[in-house]
Amino acid sequence: MAEVLLKFSAFMLGLSLLVMLFTPLFTKLLALGFDAQSINLALPLVRINFWYLLCIFIVSVFASLLQYRSHFATSAFSTALLNIAMICALIFAHNKPQSTAALYLSWGVVAGGVLQVLAHLFAIKKLGLFKILTLGLAKFFGSQRAKMQGFYKSFFAGVLGSSAAQIGDFASTLIASFLASGAISYLYYANRIFQLPLALFAIALSTAIFPKISKQIKAGDELLAKNLLKKGFDVLFALLLFASIGGFLLAEPIIYLLFERGEFNAQNTKECAIVLQMCMLGLLPFGLYKLFSLWLFAHFKQGLAAKISIYSLFINITFCLVLFRPFGASGIALSGSISGFFILFCALWVFGFREFFKLIYSKITLLTLLCSLIFAFMLYYLRIFLLANL
Repeated sequence: MAEVLLKFSAFMLGLSLLVMLFTPLFTKLLALGFDAQSINLALPLVRINFWYLLCIFIVSVFASLLQYRSHFATSAFSTALLNIAMICALIFAHNKPQSTAALYLSWGVVAGGVLQVLAHLFAIKKLGLFKILTLGLAKFFGSQRAKMQGFYKSFFAGVLGSSAAQIGDFASTLIASFLASGAISYLYYANRIFQLPLALFAIALSTAIFPKISKQIKAGDELLAKNLLKKGFDVLFALLLFASIGGFLLAEPIIYLLFERGEFNAQNTKECAIVLQMCMLGLLPFGLYKLFSLWLFAHFKQGLAAKISIYSLFINITFCLVLFRPFGASGIALSGSISGFFILFCALWVFGFREFFKLIYSKITLLTLLCSLIFAFMLYYLRIFLLANL
């Protein structure tokens, strides 16, 4: 653990310093469609925000140590510290020029990262896990290195798979920079709303049950693991289905409530709502993939998971290039949802379609579908009422 923390923290530190030295180049790579003025405005923001990457890497390592002890509360709460820091930064930036407010917000992001690191350190010390870190550091500097070959193989496969989603977001932003003004903002706002139920339900549930599923599979008791997976599916399917229906049907009222003020007018609300609807189409497949990918990781098939993610990335980019001209930002959002269905199909193919149908063939699934129809019917008329009174 200590060796991983030190080596990769050094790498992240070096990468951050590299970005500091060549910020104009990296900024242009991030947004090829931006003009020179926009690039110059973004330079200080990139320099500041990039340091959050180092903080969040350290947080990820500490979170894995806490999850080993089945402690999830700190990792779940720490994201709130980032939001609190950003809100405080915006309060301090009140009545200041927009460029200054953006700088305040960027420093708020870094401060939030530092708070997340400190929160995890406090939890590690409270649970008596600090000795693991300090002992690991002593062994590392004493040249008593652990055998890391197996770790690095799984780690780099995991990084490759996880980075596919980030590369997809980067590619989407890059393509959106060639569209009319506002496209990047629409994608960002819609993605923030999309990420809320995904993180709240899918990622949280998957993180909580993965240690148990992994232990059961390692002990050779796959039946118990599948039973736990079924319980997770029943809960997650219902939550994500209802969230998808709500997000799709109430997209315009949601955008209106959250963003329509100042220069964000009614037309912007309508355009952003369509982007949100396209994003919400992918909520269920992406969320269920988070659940069924546990089966891959528990069987140490990180390499296969990485391949699936890379194939999904190519599908995402291909559809983005095809759809962004005729449909704009909504076409880019739809491309992401299409890749979500593909990645879920691949995960179920590995898990076994027969096993999957056994899993979902239950009264609970049928009841969930019936309730979702009633829910959709109610929201449809609620939407009509809300739109008539906006």
